[in-house]
Amino acid sequence: MANPDYRALAAQAHAEADAATLDNVRDRALRSEAAFLAMAARQDLADRNRARREAAAHTAAEAAEAAPGDS
Repeated sequence: MANPDYRALAAQAHAEADAATLDNVRDRALRSEAAFLAMAARQDLADRNRARREAAAHTAAEAAEAAPGDS
């Protein structure tokens, strides 16, 4: 499943806020920007954790292959 580009969505929301003439529309766009940036941070954290788990699993698999068998 492809992840949305939250930073691009945040930039778009920021541009909408800059172009807004009404305060409530500007505020809504700025809230959207903040939410998208928070989602991007959570996505980054999840990606780092996934990479860390995969590296640990790969290291464990290599260690298991290198260990002498009990045959």
